[in-house]
Amino acid sequence: MKKNSSNTMALTPTTSNKRETVCIFGTGDFGRALGHKLIQSGYPVVYGSRSTQISNLIPKDAEVLSHAEAAQKAAIIIIAIQRQHYNFLMPLAEVLHGKVLVDISNNLKLNQYPESNAEYLAQLLPGSKVVKAFNTVSAWALQSGTLDASRQVFVCGDDVQAKQMVMDIVRALGLTPLDKGSLLAAQEIENYPLQLFPMWRFPFFLSLGLTAFFFFYCLALDVIYTYIYENNNFSFFIAITIPNRVCPVMALILLALVYLPGIFAAIIQLYRGTKYRRFPNWLDKWMLCRKQLGLIALAFASLHAVFTLVFPLRAFVRWRISKGIISQALNNKTEPLDTTNAWISDSYLALGVLGYFLFVLLGITSLPSVSNNVNWREFRFVQSKLGYLSLIFCTAHTLVYGGKQFLSPSAYKWYLPNIYILSLIVPCAVLVVKFVLVFPCIDKPLTQIRQGWERNPKYSE
Repeated sequence: MKKNSSNTMALTPTTSNKRETVCIFGTGDFGRALGHKLIQSGYPVVYGSRSTQISNLIPKDAEVLSHAEAAQKAAIIIIAIQRQHYNFLMPLAEVLHGKVLVDISNNLKLNQYPESNAEYLAQLLPGSKVVKAFNTVSAWALQSGTLDASRQVFVCGDDVQAKQMVMDIVRALGLTPLDKGSLLAAQEIENYPLQLFPMWRFPFFLSLGLTAFFFFYCLALDVIYTYIYENNNFSFFIAITIPNRVCPVMALILLALVYLPGIFAAIIQLYRGTKYRRFPNWLDKWMLCRKQLGLIALAFASLHAVFTLVFPLRAFVRWRISKGIISQALNNKTEPLDTTNAWISDSYLALGVLGYFLFVLLGITSLPSVSNNVNWREFRFVQSKLGYLSLIFCTAHTLVYGGKQFLSPSAYKWYLPNIYILSLIVPCAVLVVKFVLVFPCIDKPLTQIRQGWERNPKYSE
């Protein structure tokens, strides 16, 4: 009874500035990195180990004791060992009674066990207060000061006071705790580090499919068609010309797809007259991966900029320029400057530069280190207002470049439209519908719906 009382006292939040002692079971990479970070943050650290000899790998200001002795000196014990070694804790059940046990373990595959590691630990030691935390942070992130890694730490547990103590430690380390609720959330938290880019799958496969389609589309029109009907071998177009046509098309379409789900959401809310009904599942998933779609679009736009810069270095371009010069010399005739084409060329380039600049600004703002330093209104202004402006510039850039091809019969090889014509369908549709949605007669009721007004209140039940 006396021992349990001391443990309960240790769980009471202290009002002094002195940090409470933290015990770590496990001297592996993560245990050592976490101990070093805790010492830097002012926490006394004691390691529980089978060997009490001081190692050069252990932080020099840490104390190394046996597991039982180390557990007695701290109210919070971080279990930095794998699940298969939890059995050694059973003889320590009396010492660990009432203590906060922080489970930081991960598995080798998704849902490897019926229950989470944290729940299993709670079953082994029912008298302890188990909290799941730190499993999404790497030892490298702790050693590098978390400057180049995610600062989020997911925390869950059944004891509110124990969970609060762990979150206080997380904050003291310069990290951001996210309360995920009870210990039932531990399975989900343990699956996070095992998921390989879960939000990138749909954008990646969509981009891969569209890229393959447009590549073979250009290959058919620019290489195969010219070889069959014009007897010209332009197979070298595969290296630069075709990629430099596919990249801007992909960038424009993906950028439009970032804002298209918002258009669908607005139309659905106007039709339903309420915001208290869930969107279709496909639209929810689409809206959640808009950031990834935008970053992939930025990557395609960057590739287009690089390909455009190296375009004049190509042997084909130099040959075509020299051929034109020789033709003028042989004919003793100099072609005058066409100011109309000069205006079109400069306008096309200017619109492209402005669109790409705003595109880069959108990408920078989406980074967590930047978005965390702006308020919601500023973030929405950049991502929405400047985002649509970027879409307008990029669409105008494509229109100015390939606008004439709408009316040119030669552009329709095999009766198929040019790739630039196809690229304008989605962004033009998005801009036209968005233009209609900003009309006061439509924007006002939509704003009211998003503020909670309902046309038919029964849907809010």
